[in-house]
Amino acid sequence: MSEETRRTMSVPAAGRILGLSRNGAYEAARRGELPTLRIGGRIFVVRDALDRMLAAAEARAAAER
Repeated sequence: MSEETRRTMSVPAAGRILGLSRNGAYEAARRGELPTLRIGGRIFVVRDALDRMLAAAEARAAAER
């Protein structure tokens, strides 16, 4: 399964999309600012939830203009 078709991504990968450092991405996940899924000791970011979160933020920003 390619990276584009996976339904989850790593926290650092989500951080790169958002322009965050690796540590910044894990801190955002810890604070609940990223939509994460924990399986065992691993943390994943759910791609669809991240897309919805970004779309909502864009809509809020557009409404404020």
